[in-house]
Amino acid sequence: MASLEYYLETLASSAPTPGGGSAATIVGAMAASLVAMVARITADNPKYVEHLAEASLIVIHADGLRGKLLDERAADERAYGAVVTAMALPRTTDDEKRTRTEQLQAALAEAARVPLESAATVCAVLGLTTRVRAFNNANLMSDVECAAAFGRAALEACAANVRVNHRYLKDATLVETQERELAELERRGMDAYNDAAGGEVRRVPDRTIGA
Repeated sequence: MASLEYYLETLASSAPTPGGGSAATIVGAMAASLVAMVARITADNPKYVEHLAEASLIVIHADGLRGKLLDERAADERAYGAVVTAMALPRTTDDEKRTRTEQLQAALAEAARVPLESAATVCAVLGLTTRVRAFNNANLMSDVECAAAFGRAALEACAANVRVNHRYLKDATLVETQERELAELERRGMDAYNDAAGGEVRRVPDRTIGA
């Protein structure tokens, strides 16, 4: 894996990838890393021996989610790269136009699916933040709140990347199905964020289709 400095330099460049969707997974992975850190420190502290079993399970889960988000980072970059490639296809003849439209629509569908999957992964990370907060380790509470903040930011960024592709997708049924799934993930994620942040912060707007 490239160094963080190299990644950020590439992100800051004019290259089409990595972009916002890729960055969202990195932020989500940072949240998962903080959750794992809090769980590890708690598990190693005799003062919190009653949380040892729970903390050990959370370490395994958080490490797995971090790895999944890093895999999804690569998938996001591939998906958007396919969109860029499809957009560059020739469209002089009717056949070329038809081929370009078909490939672009397929690429857009994948570019929406990948951040939707990442949103679900981040939502699972946010669920873990509420569990590590329950350890009540005062020395680590700011780390828990940072994990929750990163998780919330990652979820919102993933959602933005799903919806930007929805603008150009012609498959209305797919868009509606994904939007309902995304709205549910946003509700669940914000509930977890509010719990991990120590109170009712705000509720995600109701994005239910037809509301």
